Amino acid sequence: MERSKVIFGNEIAPKDYKKALKGMEKFRRKFGDDSGVEYRFVTRDNPVLSPLGVKDLVLTDGAGDVPEEKSLIVGNIRMGYGHYRISIAIASAAHALGYTPLWLDLNGYPASTATKIISHQNDLYSLGSRLSQKFSLFNKLVWEPINSEGFRKLTYNAGDQKTAELMAPLLRHLPKSIPYVATHAWPAQAAVHAGFHRVVNAIPDNWPMALHLAEGSIHTVQTPSAYLGYKSLRGFDPKRVLKPMPEGTLYDVGHYVDHELVTNIEGDCAARLDRLAKGAPRRFLLTVGGAGAQKDLFVAITRHLLPRVKKGEAVLFINAGDHRHVWEEIAREAGVNKGDCVTHFNDYEGARAFIEKGEDLTGLQVFCNDEIFAAVYLTNLLMRVSDVILTKPSELSFYPVPKVMIHRVGGHEAWGAVRTAEVGDGTYEIDDTREALGMLSHLIDDKEYLTALCRGVLRGKVHGIYDGAYKAVKLAVGEKIDD
Repeated sequence: MERSKVIFGNEIAPKDYKKALKGMEKFRRKFGDDSGVEYRFVTRDNPVLSPLGVKDLVLTDGAGDVPEEKSLIVGNIRMGYGHYRISIAIASAAHALGYTPLWLDLNGYPASTATKIISHQNDLYSLGSRLSQKFSLFNKLVWEPINSEGFRKLTYNAGDQKTAELMAPLLRHLPKSIPYVATHAWPAQAAVHAGFHRVVNAIPDNWPMALHLAEGSIHTVQTPSAYLGYKSLRGFDPKRVLKPMPEGTLYDVGHYVDHELVTNIEGDCAARLDRLAKGAPRRFLLTVGGAGAQKDLFVAITRHLLPRVKKGEAVLFINAGDHRHVWEEIAREAGVNKGDCVTHFNDYEGARAFIEKGEDLTGLQVFCNDEIFAAVYLTNLLMRVSDVILTKPSELSFYPVPKVMIHRVGGHEAWGAVRTAEVGDGTYEIDDTREALGMLSHLIDDKEYLTALCRGVLRGKVHGIYDGAYKAVKLAVGEKIDD
């Protein structure tokens, strides 16, 4: 029976299946049907991620040439930064395990139906994220319910499965024997529809939702609670108890983290504790998300920390991603003058050299890059030289660095903060601005806070909590993994 009519043995009501068909046809009419187009690919070095062995899959008018031996496709979408961040972690782990990561961004081929659909959806999601931070009523009545319960329904997955059929033509001529790890359900579903032999669907977040299912793939999650929630399809249909996911279709692998970060956990934590013992200024990293939301909170944090930065008691790194306008608004509203900060704009190599040299890491340092890979990966570089990250509970919740969890953007993120608080490598979610600012002061004035968070990171390393990217790759290439 067709996958959209029955999902893991659970029948979809005829009216819901008809709705899924109507949704697919709506996208087909709006964005076209390219099932007759012959997409061919070649590879080229990724300008930022080439040290990780990453090669971009780019379209060609020729016959195409994609290496199959010891390659692994990382299927992803540019939707916010979280899915790109997981993709980089998967690519890093694949490279460390001896594979060549081939980067396939379904949102990166503007002529294709796949990209047109995903870009449209991304625009809507980004708008919703920003509106949720500006209008509390919209957030309460619309955004939080959609992101926590709306995407949770099995019927939502039925619609996505049909829509993903329109994305499959882009993948038709890629060698189907290449192991494939997807960091969003759409590239996973598209790969399954296209006939790839072994697809791993690396599920993000820590709140089970049917949105993330891609039947026909191997599903991986980052936490035990997510495993149990997905295994039982808990709450995916409020009117019935569903049949569970079959044996061998779901694995709890741990957090998806880059090889470069995992292998340096002990050294980076030792450096943090050494700075703490010497009374060095506390280094904070504030990251702007892919949707550019939370500007008002960032203004409050910058305004609060700036006097401590000027006194030499704190250092503030701000990675504005590819949202320079957000930084300009923060600077204006927080009262940051030109002489108060050093900017590193659209100079990835220069910024990288500055960070890795490790000198003059003082004051207020602001980073921004129009190139998306640089915008995302600069946070990876800055994490290692920072004491604490200030971030919403998105994918950064799962990274091995002390964290302050500020207010979420969407209900699905809430359980990321629950996870980091239980692991002990970060705080609980702090959704009150005054309390968040108080926590920053505590981290500067009381050494026990940072000491406790570093211990949480080190415990996580001992228990293999941060090994998820390696295990996802191993599943994709057919290796067994430790439970």
